[in-house]
Amino acid sequence: MSADEEFPAPEPSRRTDRTRWAAVTAVALALLFAGGAVTVASAEREEAPRTPTSLSADAGFARDMAVHHQQAVEMSFIVRDRTQDEEVRRLAYDIANTQANQRGMMLGWLDLWGLPKVESGVEPMTWMGMGGSGDTGPLDGALMPGMATNAQLDELRKASGREAEVLYLKLMTEHHRGGVHMAEGCVQRCSVEIERGLAQGMVDAQKSEMLLMADMLRKRGA
Repeated sequence: MSADEEFPAPEPSRRTDRTRWAAVTAVALALLFAGGAVTVASAEREEAPRTPTSLSADAGFARDMAVHHQQAVEMSFIVRDRTQDEEVRRLAYDIANTQANQRGMMLGWLDLWGLPKVESGVEPMTWMGMGGSGDTGPLDGALMPGMATNAQLDELRKASGREAEVLYLKLMTEHHRGGVHMAEGCVQRCSVEIERGLAQGMVDAQKSEMLLMADMLRKRGA
């Protein structure tokens, strides 16, 4: 079931339209890439782009950000059922819809490249030189920067009303902060141009949403 089917859209807003347009544009670019579009300058033959390896930054980012995005979608579905506040539900819809689409694109690239969606024995964030959980071990399910712990997700499931709204906004702000860090890493390290473009789009959109969430927290006295 799609995010749209399971998560009915609230009243439209200019911000939602902007987010949808960004998602549609990104998907269109991904289809262009997947179709193998080739530009020929004059009669010269251009070298075909290399397929990323399984341990490349391109593959590592696609795998890790797909997992990171999945938790953002999960948190957005949770808060949908814990509050009737239209502003928070609209933001949650925006995030769930956009990140579900982007996640599908990244998993699709891994299929296109013939690479596994999970690389056995490789910790998250290795492609950024961070080594995942490293010396401290997994932090209660928080596999990557900004990810909520299992305990925090349980707390969100139990909260309701303003308490759920504030907790969601705080958790999602940290989630975005970690996502921006990862996306900036791809902008610097990834070799596939379309993937770097998607990563930069994530940086721009999530920084904007962090400012919006800061305003929403202030309005709720948090």
